[in-house]
Amino acid sequence: MTGSRAEAAYTRAVTAFSTPTLDLLHGRFAPFVVASLTLLFNADRASVAVADAHAELAEVLDELRAAGYDEDDRKLPSGSGRDVCRNWVRLGWLIQQIDDDVEVYRLSAHAVAALEISGRTGGGRTRVSNSRVRTLLDAVDHLSVSAEVDPVRRLSRLHAERELLDAEIARIQESGHADPADDEELLEEAENVLHLARELPADFTRVAESLRAMQRDVVAHLRRDERPTSEVLREYLQRAQDVMQSTPEGRAFAGALRLIGDPDRIDALTEQLRGLLGLPFARMLDGTQRAELDAIARRVELGVEEVLAAQRRASHVITGQVKTHDPLRDRQIDDLLRDVIAGLHGWSGPATVVDPVRSMPLIDLGHLRQTTSDIRPPRAPAPLTDADDVDFLDHDTRAWGGPRYAELEAYVAGLGADFDLADAFRAVPDAARRPVDLLGLLEIAHRNGLTDGDGISTVEALRPDGTTRRFAFGTVTARSTKEDADE
Repeated sequence: MTGSRAEAAYTRAVTAFSTPTLDLLHGRFAPFVVASLTLLFNADRASVAVADAHAELAEVLDELRAAGYDEDDRKLPSGSGRDVCRNWVRLGWLIQQIDDDVEVYRLSAHAVAALEISGRTGGGRTRVSNSRVRTLLDAVDHLSVSAEVDPVRRLSRLHAERELLDAEIARIQESGHADPADDEELLEEAENVLHLARELPADFTRVAESLRAMQRDVVAHLRRDERPTSEVLREYLQRAQDVMQSTPEGRAFAGALRLIGDPDRIDALTEQLRGLLGLPFARMLDGTQRAELDAIARRVELGVEEVLAAQRRASHVITGQVKTHDPLRDRQIDDLLRDVIAGLHGWSGPATVVDPVRSMPLIDLGHLRQTTSDIRPPRAPAPLTDADDVDFLDHDTRAWGGPRYAELEAYVAGLGADFDLADAFRAVPDAARRPVDLLGLLEIAHRNGLTDGDGISTVEALRPDGTTRRFAFGTVTARSTKEDADE
């Protein structure tokens, strides 16, 4: 082996281990990270609110620490759930974004790939099964047929396939029943399906992240104003098309979009999976495998929805940037910020003397226009109607109104020179013994003059609907007439 080949192989390995995917699996707290992300995210929970993620991760840390797993510094990270999540965002394992005005976390493509590798490695045996080999051979055969340009050979392949199908149809018609494969072979088929399905989330997430990266690039180009807006948008549209056509992830998404575009196909897929779970061979799958098999259709829907949401968000952000982008205003703001930064640098010396701002400057408005659209002087408002002329629609409307001042003033006038406010309120007729009338009576007593005592008085008010309310206040001695100022 030459030195250049060894160096190239080593460089590729270093590059691979520098990615967030292998960094997650090779880090100090890799088991904890994998376990926590598996608990936080699943096929039905693609995003988690930031506050919920912090609280749930704190509970995981508390449980593991209480179980004694923090005795080794390499097993559990230090800090709170919030600190750990923020660190994962910095390392590229979580993506923080806004969904419907809620701040959420999502798994990055690197984290999805790491969880897929971990699940495949720890999920039991990995074998070269008949199903997996047949999948490979079928893929190669399909590729060969698709690339065939000789019509004679193409027809020969099609005739051979038709003969096999006709033979199978004749056998079933003659025997009257179909011979299914044995449970071991069906188990291999199911494991192969699960293996293929685990790779879908990472593909979808990579497409969504590529759209977010394009969104950031386009917005940055628009803000720098180095090229015409039309040229930047054309480049964005071309890149978006390339993502869907020139990458494996984009092609996977395009195929999934064609699948999910037909609701009948998704319903048929869901029914097929549920039917498979009811067969005897499904009992040989563990609980996790059964759940994964049942969630395949949902996983496809969520992956497509994630990409479509990224597309909508990118279009919304770019459209808003194009509508509000003002190069002249942006240059003015940049110049102003440069002047402010330059001024702050000028004040940075230890011997610099800065004159304080003792007052804010006043704006000189000059002479304001003094015009009126109506030469007639303003008129006084129309006098209010006499309260005695008001017609109440029903008795209940007035019963729920304000204090009955007239009745309360007449009642107070009939009391002695001094009276206890609580005793006076207890003797008021039921119609004027509402909670609001207690306030009215207190207002009248305050106007005439009152004296606070040291005790506590308790009264019971009667509301119009018959319910009662109890109130407690300091003892008050009031006067029935207003005290003269000369006394």
